[in-house]
Amino acid sequence: MNKVLNWLALAFAYVKLNLRSHLEYRGAFISQIVAMFVNDAIWLIFWSLFFKRFPVLHGWDIKDVITIWGVTASGYGLASALCGNALFLPTLVLRGQLDAWLLYPRALLPHLVLGKMSATSWGDAIFGYVVYIAFVRPDLEHLALFVLFTLTTTVLLIGFFVLSGSLSFFVGNAESITEQWRFSLITFSTYPATLFHGGVKLVLYTLIPAGFVSYLPVEALKTSSLGLTLFTILGALSMLALGVLTFYVGLRRYESGNLMDLKG
Repeated sequence: MNKVLNWLALAFAYVKLNLRSHLEYRGAFISQIVAMFVNDAIWLIFWSLFFKRFPVLHGWDIKDVITIWGVTASGYGLASALCGNALFLPTLVLRGQLDAWLLYPRALLPHLVLGKMSATSWGDAIFGYVVYIAFVRPDLEHLALFVLFTLTTTVLLIGFFVLSGSLSFFVGNAESITEQWRFSLITFSTYPATLFHGGVKLVLYTLIPAGFVSYLPVEALKTSSLGLTLFTILGALSMLALGVLTFYVGLRRYESGNLMDLKG
């Protein structure tokens, strides 16, 4: 328990430090958040227009799509805001820039992923909660579940970012592959899972785990299913564990860049 509290304290310290750094340029920070909020809103307007023409899509309606966007946007926003450096892992590995992080006395990975914050991602995080509360208008039970699923999505995405970024340990320049893999996950996560069948659906629970971001949370919210909720949590924790394991296995193959660069 003490170890968990220590890691939470470390995360809080990094978030506080990163926020303070971004707030030195308060105007730019706020404008980036607003720009991302508007960008997400445009996509949601597209879906709203679609459902005006086709009110129900394989049993899903506009509220279900809003829930998908809410969970995905908030989960991605929190993952990128809290652990923004995970998105740059391929570059850090390729250029031998892990050297400075290896000097820390604690485990490398938490320091590494928490070391940078994506300012625009706060726009995603805020957008998800705003649209879900404003348009779905959940009761307290469903709001609590929504918060839980944004957190499971955050955990899953952090694990996925680390997993995909760790490819650079094994194949060298994996920046392009990693970017496409991440883009595929986010894209499929914002579409109703009922559109996909057969082998594609299998992929959405394995290679591109969008089902744990979109389909399972929405169905769990609709049915208040304990089983689907537990399955979603298990999927998120499994992805995080796989990401961490892959990183540390890959770290054994890391070649130092001999960089004289210390983190203050």
